[in-house]
Amino acid sequence: MEALRLILRYVHLVGFALLLGGAVVQYLSGKIRVNSVMVWGASIQLLTGIALSAPLGRAVQPDPAKLAVKGVIALLIFIMVIVPFVKKRESVNPGHFFAIIGLTLLNAGVAVFWH
Repeated sequence: MEALRLILRYVHLVGFALLLGGAVVQYLSGKIRVNSVMVWGASIQLLTGIALSAPLGRAVQPDPAKLAVKGVIALLIFIMVIVPFVKKRESVNPGHFFAIIGLTLLNAGVAVFWH
């Protein structure tokens, strides 16, 4: 079970990299829009986050409050990414775009600093 948990954690980090990297690339290109890499990253983050919250035979379980906060943030990110992508918008409001980046960084901060 430990190997499965480590693989899930690795894939979760890959999802984070895709989401944040896709957003940075869009920002640097000058065209603020949601791209398919961001959608993949948000989807991977949400699915692997749900899988990582399962007990998986651990002696010490993660804090349920931390899991709830991370789950809500991940769901918000997913919704904020998927809606403009499905509607095929050529650009999104800069505030919306920066909120995606900010929530992504906040979610990582909760994971790292909340013990």
